Amino acid sequence: MKRTRTQNLVFALIMLSIILLSSAFHFQVHFEDALTQSQAVDYEVDISIWRIIFEPILGPLLYLNRSIYALREIPLVLSWGMLFYMVLSLAAIYKEKLFRSSVALRKVANLPLVIGICFAVFVLVLFVPLPNNTIVNTSDDTVLVTTHAHTEFSHDGLISQKSMWEWHKSNGFDAFFITDHANHKKSLQFSEAQKNGKFSKKPFVLVGQEHSGTNHMSLLGLTGKFETKGMEDKAVIDSVHRYGGAVIINHWFDGKGKEKEFYAALGADGFEIENSGKDLYYDRNLFGQLKKYCNENGLMMIGGLDFHGYGRVCSLYNAFEIPDWDAFGYHKKEQAILNILKNGPQEKVKVLLYKDRHFYTDSKLFFRPFLTVVNYFRTLNWSQVLAWAFWLFLFQCISNYVGKSSLFKNKVLLLLSLISAIFLIILGVKYYFRGKAVAGYSELYSEYSLLLGPIGLGLLLYVLAVAYFRFYSKQNTKNNPVHKSTTNDR
Repeated sequence: MKRTRTQNLVFALIMLSIILLSSAFHFQVHFEDALTQSQAVDYEVDISIWRIIFEPILGPLLYLNRSIYALREIPLVLSWGMLFYMVLSLAAIYKEKLFRSSVALRKVANLPLVIGICFAVFVLVLFVPLPNNTIVNTSDDTVLVTTHAHTEFSHDGLISQKSMWEWHKSNGFDAFFITDHANHKKSLQFSEAQKNGKFSKKPFVLVGQEHSGTNHMSLLGLTGKFETKGMEDKAVIDSVHRYGGAVIINHWFDGKGKEKEFYAALGADGFEIENSGKDLYYDRNLFGQLKKYCNENGLMMIGGLDFHGYGRVCSLYNAFEIPDWDAFGYHKKEQAILNILKNGPQEKVKVLLYKDRHFYTDSKLFFRPFLTVVNYFRTLNWSQVLAWAFWLFLFQCISNYVGKSSLFKNKVLLLLSLISAIFLIILGVKYYFRGKAVAGYSELYSEYSLLLGPIGLGLLLYVLAVAYFRFYSKQNTKNNPVHKSTTNDR
């Protein structure tokens, strides 16, 4: 009875905290114009019904995925989770009086299971497209366009062309360029298939290529005659322009290329002012310098989504001002986009950032997970709060049952570990066969299949071994009172 009262109190405090954070300290999720740093009023946030229903499961995962420094912050969150587990385990061992060594051994045996679950969560967040929030375009004259995306026909892509098209459709885009590395012919074939009615014409597939010269460049609006092999930067840019295309300098701010003046002198049409492929923001002083330079020299500023089929969910859009878009034919739509990229003015393009938290630097990321939890609850609306209330109530009911059934309690960690192992194995097998299907293009399929498959198999074997010994000892409980005391996983 005392345990139930304590749980009810904890439940009430959690719900009160969620309601307080989501109301009194609410952060309104919105889209921001990256160039003016003001809210873009013609664009609203659409929340998937599946996310609302499963908010306590999907919501935190998606919020983690959208972290500003996702590749560093997600492992930190999972590391804190493992640390908490170890602290609770030590507390349980300390409380044990009679069979402390047996309980300690059980907790140590559980640690690889916890690590395996955390690794599976990390893979899930980064590699599986969850039903995320997206955009609603309420403007009358703008269309949403991606100028930088990679399929499995890039060495670093993990998504098929059709899946890339479906991904852009589900995220509200009107058109997108496929810019695979050193390869545009596969994209041209896919684009031609769309023109010939093989699949829907929205969103439109446009042909590009990412060229790796002294800096990566998006070459946009290419034809089957175009080649770049062995060409210098100047010759590549001139060739693109000769065929009516546009050239955008990609993620120049990562410091791997030459000075911005060098690319302007070569005739580049613009720069990516934001790129969400890795960290969502780069140094804001450098941002200001690049923005000023582009404005002074008539160069276009574009948002580089840089999507490869994994990583951050959609956080960046380019809104092109093209009135009567739906009345245009395919060629006219392509030319309208390319004309703006080549000739501007900048006022015809808004770079839209999905904003669900205030900006912060990476100077104190170690403790950032605690603020991330608080900031996540600040973004919830009333329907998401109700979802939390429902799932917490359900968890409370299950917890009350578990309190009377140690057998169910003991199986939870093993069940989650088993699910994690199967998930990793399935993803590893999927990547193996996709790698065979596109041999010679994506290198990541084989790399990740060789990583995920063995880890999943190892975890599966460990889960089965732990389950065997624990269930075997359970069968001998009646004949051995020591087992009876140690089967409770504290």
